[in-house]
Amino acid sequence: MNTLASTYRGYRFPPEVISHCVWLYFRFSVSYHDVEEMMAERGVSVTCETIRTWCERFGRDYIKRIRARRGKLGDTWHLDEVFIKIGGRLQYLWRAVDQDGSVLDILVQSRRSKKAATRFFRKLLRELQYAPRVVVTDKLASYSAACAEVLPRTVHRRDKGLNNRAENSHQPTRERERRMRGFKSARHAQRFLSIFGMISDLFSVGRHLLSAPNYRVALSRRFVEWREVAGVSTAA
Repeated sequence: MNTLASTYRGYRFPPEVISHCVWLYFRFSVSYHDVEEMMAERGVSVTCETIRTWCERFGRDYIKRIRARRGKLGDTWHLDEVFIKIGGRLQYLWRAVDQDGSVLDILVQSRRSKKAATRFFRKLLRELQYAPRVVVTDKLASYSAACAEVLPRTVHRRDKGLNNRAENSHQPTRERERRMRGFKSARHAQRFLSIFGMISDLFSVGRHLLSAPNYRVALSRRFVEWREVAGVSTAA
């Protein structure tokens, strides 16, 4: 805990305030101004520019710790790509989730080519440190070529109907993209969505699958984990 707390050295506000602002911004469809107002209602006077700095500075640290705690995820990867418009130009958001819907990684690229698919596969392997048993994609030819090169021993299933899990995972991104009125650049989209996806995934408890008491217990455990990731006392 002391090691994590040292991350906040030199900041005027305590870790509880900083981590809460970061959580609010990435967990809900709110702006920096919205978070500023929400904190003001709690008696905390902090500017939207300060909150933006915190989100950029600490968001990356938090997701590194979330990744480190997750360990090995599912052995079936569902991949899909959707276009996003940035500065009037089409870009493509590549996303991978496992069979349980956990976000594996995302990558913003300008193409849907074999080279782009290969780059995404290699990023996944580098970050996750294991190869999948099965890869599920739609019928985009780039996937087949890249999978054959990078994952020759992996079963590749090409069927749009089997890939609803990956396609559905784009919905929160679309909602947030509209709320933000688009992204400023590909780099901005990559940075934001990497953090947004991990934090959203951490709090995706599956409410519709649980009774109310079990849901509250599961959510409580996620909050404990978040405080540990943020280096905040669980008693706070």
